[in-house]
Amino acid sequence: MDFGYKEEELVDVLEDVEGVRDLMVFNDDVNTFDHVIETLVRVCKHSTTQAEQCAYIIHYTGKCSVKKGAFADLKPMKEAICEVGIDAQVV
Repeated sequence: MDFGYKEEELVDVLEDVEGVRDLMVFNDDVNTFDHVIETLVRVCKHSTTQAEQCAYIIHYTGKCSVKKGAFADLKPMKEAICEVGIDAQVV
């Protein structure tokens, strides 16, 4: 029976589930640079310089991967960032 799936696609899905994810933060018209920077320093343990660079990337490109890691490690960070009004997702 053929369900239209290719073996390669299934392997890609499995690797994605078990692999490294990105904590993506998105731009908005509400949060200040200082708020985003302070949040990245507190939640992601970024240096001030690293957080500033991420904030500029977010501002100018609309999003930035601020951390890479396992889903289980990134999920609490994502929740902490969202709790302070900044849009973030684990992708």
